[in-house]
Amino acid sequence: MKIFVANLPYHINSEGISQLFGLFGEVISSRIITQNGRSKGFGFLEMEDDQQAQRAIKELDGSPIGDRNIIVRPADNQSEPEKPHKRP
Repeated sequence: MKIFVANLPYHINSEGISQLFGLFGEVISSRIITQNGRSKGFGFLEMEDDQQAQRAIKELDGSPIGDRNIIVRPADNQSEPEKPHKRP
């Protein structure tokens, strides 16, 4: 199951988010969205087991990480933002 995570502190990287969600089950992949090498404060991850993913969503949504409460949702209706087109 794919999961959307937002309102992340900017210092959190893909490995950190994988470790957090790994407490609930196997994380297949994780990606923090960046621009110019800096986190945009959100990302996506995929967990192998849907039931474990639903539990992670339920338990982690609104949880504090640093000075922020993260937002965790199924990613089915979320898509990664399009990258801006570079002008020639």
